Amino acid sequence: MAEFSLGQRVRMKKQHPCGSDVWEIIRIGMDFRIKCARCGRSVMLPRARFEKSVREILPAATQPGSA
Repeated sequence: MAEFSLGQRVRMKKQHPCGSDVWEIIRIGMDFRIKCARCGRSVMLPRARFEKSVREILPAATQPGSA
């Protein structure tokens, strides 16, 4: 079982209808709420379905100017 945190970006196995497969985690609990990185639509999934659908956890984006 992987560790997930708020604000983390994940790549899902299936694409959203807008064409993006990258999502941001905005709620963690028994259910996960994730937000599409392209169109901003949010979806709530049960924990088991979310964990099964994650393809990879994306590395944190670095802020410009931070060292």
